[in-house]
This record gives sequence, C-alpha cells and structure tokens, in this order.
Amino acid sequence: MVTWTSAWLRGAAAADDVLDALRVWAQAHEVRAADQRTATVTDLPGPDEQAAGPAMLLATLRRSPATTARLVLPVAGDVRGLGGPGRFAEDALRAQEAALYPEAGLALVPEVGPEGLMWWTVHTLPELMPPVEYHPIGEAEHGLAAAMRQAATALTELGVARRRPGVREEIAEALASRPMSDWPEGMPQRALRVLERAAEVAAILDVAGRDAPGGALSASAARARDEALRPIKAAVRAARMTAVDDAARILSERAEKH
Repeated sequence: MVTWTSAWLRGAAAADDVLDALRVWAQAHEVRAADQRTATVTDLPGPDEQAAGPAMLLATLRRSPATTARLVLPVAGDVRGLGGPGRFAEDALRAQEAALYPEAGLALVPEVGPEGLMWWTVHTLPELMPPVEYHPIGEAEHGLAAAMRQAATALTELGVARRRPGVREEIAEALASRPMSDWPEGMPQRALRVLERAAEVAAILDVAGRDAPGGALSASAARARDEALRPIKAAVRAARMTAVDDAARILSERAEKH
C-alpha cells in the first residue's frame, strides 16, 4: 500500500495498478473511517456505516494534499512514528503496521478479515507528529546481514534444528506461504533485495519462535528464546521500513523528473 500509493500519488502508477496490486493480499478490501470526525473530513463511511471500496480511498487521497506515504511497524516498547497516545496508536500497535500520509494528516491501519477480506481503517493523525526519520538503506542492509548471522546462531543455540529435524522445510514453507507482492514499474532493486532478505529472516524467526512438536518450552526457556530473537526482529522491522521509505522516495523522484 505504501509503495504503490506513493508511486501513484506522483504519477508513476495508475489507480487500476494500485487496486490490482492489493488483490494479491486479499480478494476484497473494505474501507471505513475510524470515527465520525474522520468520516466527515474524508467523505468516507463512518464506523457504523456500510464500508466503501479501495477506489473511494484512492479518491480521498487524491483530493488530499498527500504526495507520498510512509510505513511504520510499531511493537510494544517501540512505537516510533505514531505520535501521542490515542485510538490510532492503539490500532496501529495492535496491527503492528500502518501507512501514514503526513501531509494529509491521515493514516491507514489494515486488518485481515475472514474469507479473503481485508479491512482498512482510516484515522486522523495526531496534530503533533514526530519528525520523519530517514535512515540510509546501506545501514539497513548491513543490519539485516548481521541479523541473518544472529538468526543462524540463535537457531543453533536454541537447539531448533535438534528439536525440529525438518526445520529447513518449515522455513521454506513459511516463505512460500507469503503472498508474492507485485511492485510498481521501476521498483529499486536494492530495496527489493532488502525486502526479500527481510522475508527470509522473518521466516527463520517464525520457525525459531514455535514450540517443538510434542511439547512446549519451559517458561524460562521461552523467555531466553524471546530475548535471543528480539534484536533480530527489530532489525527486520527496521530493514523493511527503510526499504519501503527508500523505494517510495526514489519512485517519487523519478516521477518528478518526467
């Protein structure tokens, strides 16, 4: 959503391309405003009204002063980019992801629904938002490479391979279960490479975080596992946010030149 709408807002993609890309993640998408105030500002259905489709969301963004989007991936203990406490921060933290349109003062929080449905809740951003932090993609790439080494070490130290003989197959299955994203034309290859590597490390983390078949870990062992995996998860989140921000910036700059 962040990459495609950033490209579309700058004229580097068509609205139909954005809608087609969303179908990779769900067959149907429904959009509602989080509250009546946001509904009035955006002309979108309120929380108790019949939902709109994503085309109406794009129309709202087109009428707004938005020119680009940003990705945030908040978790407990790291809520950077969300602003102060409130309904938006709570929903974004629960979903652990959100798309921000700072110039428009709007944000989207996704939620996977039943039977191939995805809900998008549109929020009004807090008036006092933190300044945008941009990090070089080279730093994210370096941090992710270190995270991959940490992940391999963690698998060994936690005895994942010993407890789970088919661990390689489980990792491959976790990777294969993710939807194959479609990307805008001209998507920067370095950003793609970082996103692919992040997906690989996330698959390793997914398997490493599972209990072995036939028995759960003790409480102390589970805490040790979580502590070992926490910095690796943080590196994956940082890499994903940086790669998406970098891609959105480059796509926007290329569109301006044309």
